[in-house]
Amino acid sequence: MAAAFHPVFCTIVPPHLLDQLARSENRQVAGPARRTLVSDASLRTHRRLNTVIGVPAPEPLDPRVPGRPDRTVHDARRGTDLPGEIVRREGSEPVQDATANRAYAGLGATFELFLRAFDRDSIDGEGLPMVATVHYDEDYGNAFWNGEQMVFGDGDGEIFLDFTLPVDVIGHELAHGVTQYTANLSYFGQSGALNESMSDVFGSLIKQYTLGQSAGDADWLIGAGLFAPGVEGTALRSMKAPGTAYDDDVLGKDPQPATMDDYVTTGRDNGGVHINSGIPNHAFYLLATALGGPAWERAGRIWYDTLTGGELGVKATFKDFARLTVAAAATRYGLGEEHEAVVKAWSRVGVSTAAPR
Repeated sequence: MAAAFHPVFCTIVPPHLLDQLARSENRQVAGPARRTLVSDASLRTHRRLNTVIGVPAPEPLDPRVPGRPDRTVHDARRGTDLPGEIVRREGSEPVQDATANRAYAGLGATFELFLRAFDRDSIDGEGLPMVATVHYDEDYGNAFWNGEQMVFGDGDGEIFLDFTLPVDVIGHELAHGVTQYTANLSYFGQSGALNESMSDVFGSLIKQYTLGQSAGDADWLIGAGLFAPGVEGTALRSMKAPGTAYDDDVLGKDPQPATMDDYVTTGRDNGGVHINSGIPNHAFYLLATALGGPAWERAGRIWYDTLTGGELGVKATFKDFARLTVAAAATRYGLGEEHEAVVKAWSRVGVSTAAPR
């Protein structure tokens, strides 16, 4: 099944940020960043090869009950062999390793949000076992979904802390799996930015659901708590105010635009997938806060319906996605408050929702 979906290797930290760190004069910063870039490049190649030959989905360890998660957490012990040694299975007691326990809890939080809010049974909608590996590689500064499982680095302690600390990082990467099994958005240009934005949206919703927050209470930050002390930044990205998440001598300045006026044309980062995702991210924030209440209920439902409705092409543009969200709002809620709020949100970020002539 996985081969049919052409899954891609998706990381939470974009390569342009790691490139910046790799040029640092501080060897304790540059060394881990360079190793992370090399590791990520190797993993992308491995992902492409597996896409060609096909990789079977993991089998449940035991017969599962529909509507309940099937989680397994492994420990790579700072190596790179996946998945590693099993340290916690579904239903087992917490272990001494806090990182493994956070990964287990984050998998559960993601499963819970998709089940309760959208009636989706795991990543593929059919109870796919949820597999994670912690303590990947030495000072590895990233977390990723490789098409079959989640993997978390421990960070370098200089810039990044443990990647299991923010639950939205866990949710973000697992949401790439949901996109893989539904619209399968191409990972380049605007469709790739939509792919990244979908993961930021659902990652944020998972955090808000876990904390019991309304749209107005949420911080709308992705990866808050990931930066080490001393880094001038609050998170990897801000959906509320794209471009303001960090401004640091080593990291540089957050390059995300909030509207199409500042759209970035680049050949880096697969055509700016982690950069221009700020535009649909901001549209979702505007919609969710305009509607109020829990963001997963109405705003999240519209986005989920659009992702899973079968009409979103793999090379969808922002305009394509925007038009489909307007249609999804009308289908589910009629031409009332929700429909009007979707149209206004896209208008404010400079994306047209008018039908093509």
